[in-house]
Amino acid sequence: MKPGTRTLEVLFWLLPVPVFFLLPGYLVLGSQVLIVALFAMSLDLLLGYAGIVSLGHAAFFGVGSYTAGLLAAHGWGEPLTGLLAGAMAAALFGFIVSFLVVRGEDLARLMVTLGIGLLTYEAANRAAFITGGVDGLSGVVMWKLFGLFPFDLGGRTAFAYSYFVLLAIFIIVRRVVDSPFGLSLRGIRENRHRMPAIGAPVRSRLVSAFTLGAAIAGVSGALLAQTTQFVGLDTLGFDRSANLLIMLVLGGTGRLYGAIIGTVIFMVAQDYLSGINPVYWQFWLGLLLVMFVFFARGGILGALEAVWKRR
Repeated sequence: MKPGTRTLEVLFWLLPVPVFFLLPGYLVLGSQVLIVALFAMSLDLLLGYAGIVSLGHAAFFGVGSYTAGLLAAHGWGEPLTGLLAGAMAAALFGFIVSFLVVRGEDLARLMVTLGIGLLTYEAANRAAFITGGVDGLSGVVMWKLFGLFPFDLGGRTAFAYSYFVLLAIFIIVRRVVDSPFGLSLRGIRENRHRMPAIGAPVRSRLVSAFTLGAAIAGVSGALLAQTTQFVGLDTLGFDRSANLLIMLVLGGTGRLYGAIIGTVIFMVAQDYLSGINPVYWQFWLGLLLVMFVFFARGGILGALEAVWKRR
């Protein structure tokens, strides 16, 4: 990594620090952005690196959210073990359904993942005696983080907690995508039929990538349950999966940072535009997205890379 690039990267990860101290009124929104950015990064691992298109990724987000929420609602509100439980439950679910997903091509995967998402949503709705159904899961009580920091209404603990979880998982995921395993995923994305010729087990690599992506989505869902102390059916909804795909395309796939930047722009624009016009804000957000896609091929980071190469 070039020294200038390393400096920019350090500055990027330091940006939340002034937000924490100078914009206390936006910490709740900020924690939501950080959580969704982690969620988007989990999808980037599948779409941007492994080439797996998914419209049901919210299923794993919701599984992680309900796992952490149910633990806290039944007396175990320790945050870190709740995160681990959410990750494990989502990873197990992802591993089971991955054998269905990796069998087909893009259109088949799209339909299978969409079906899995819809089935999971309806299952949670029918199991209202466990999940709370349309009323949501209430009674989620979190313990203090490390026994010292309570989850306050101002969102200070939630913001710091979400930031450090995002940073830690980003470091792990980047090491994964820069490893031989990550390089093989890129090869599979480009031409999955040629990879067996060099000894790459395509099916097992895709299953591993899908399971890891599901686990990270489960962590982000658990984070949302813990920081809001509520779990609703919308965590499993199709809208969440669709919006996630928009954020990822907006920032640029296959870059990790594109997932984060796309999430920040989408959610800040959504918050700002809905504040200006609560009724027609989706029109302006849609117009913004069309302009970005039309003028920034490859997302925001793709456009910046193109400009940099012209210098």
